[in-house]
Amino acid sequence: MRRHVLLFGLVAGLLIALLQLIEYRWLVLAHSFEIYGALIAAIFAAVGIWLGLRLTTPKVVVQETVVVQEVVVEAPREFVRDARQVEALGLTPRELEILEFIAAGLSTREIAERAHVSENTVKTHSSRVLDKLGARRRTQAVERGKALRLIP
Repeated sequence: MRRHVLLFGLVAGLLIALLQLIEYRWLVLAHSFEIYGALIAAIFAAVGIWLGLRLTTPKVVVQETVVVQEVVVEAPREFVRDARQVEALGLTPRELEILEFIAAGLSTREIAERAHVSENTVKTHSSRVLDKLGARRRTQAVERGKALRLIP
């Protein structure tokens, strides 16, 4: 910072000396407005360039740490539906199919298109699945279905 102040002071001193060398009175009296405007413009340009360079310098990463850790991931096992739970709850194959579609996040209309039934039939099957699983919402039915190993 001190270096910049000295540099700007030196430049200003040189400008003043230059003005003294060039017929000071004629130049200042005839063109004072232009000189002051140019000086102010030069000062603002210099400060702008200095601030621009100062503020846009890239940030340096102080320290970078790479952590390598071996993680054992079990291969997914093939899903086996719990037949005892299906029988205990009294779910039909169509209701299980509807539950799988619900778990896939499909809407009632999309389920109807894929199952080749009407939307009312899907609503009926859905309400029966909800009742049999003791759920109030589709998300609860999916959670219960996964917990009971009815759906993957």
